[in-house]
Amino acid sequence: MKLLFDFLPIILFFVAFKFGGIYVATTVAIATTFGQIGWLRLRGRRIEPMLWVSLVVIVIFGGATLALHDETFIKWKPTVLYWLFAVALVGGQLFWRRNLVRSLLGSQMELPERAWTRLNWSWAVYFLIMGMANLWVAFHYPTATWVDFKLFGSLALTVVFAIVQSLLIARELPAQGS
Repeated sequence: MKLLFDFLPIILFFVAFKFGGIYVATTVAIATTFGQIGWLRLRGRRIEPMLWVSLVVIVIFGGATLALHDETFIKWKPTVLYWLFAVALVGGQLFWRRNLVRSLLGSQMELPERAWTRLNWSWAVYFLIMGMANLWVAFHYPTATWVDFKLFGSLALTVVFAIVQSLLIARELPAQGS
């Protein structure tokens, strides 16, 4: 359910685009992100920083898309988010000596420090590459192709990357019963 909740704006953006075009889809994505925050607030749940960042970015880039009637801005939104995540991971590691991946997953598994560092850097590089991939698709293919990539391509690549990372870190997990 959490995964569905996290991907809800993208899914609704995709559906709205298919029925109403890029400007309707942008409006739906903005409204959905506000709705997510409102829903979490009503339920008394914690709103994760990533959702706040996503709200700010969708309001800025989606708002510019709607105000200027130019889809270029919404096409930049995923790249900006990916690159913000990459900067946060790199900045946390280099400047604050804090591994943000370990902060997120450390309570779920025990890994050696080198594995946490490798995992943090690999996700930072992944987000950097995904930002570049988004720009490539956004500005070299029709908008409909970009929208399909935004949902299906990005999701598939993220799942594949996460599985590969899981397989790599599985070797670092302590043996059961040792």
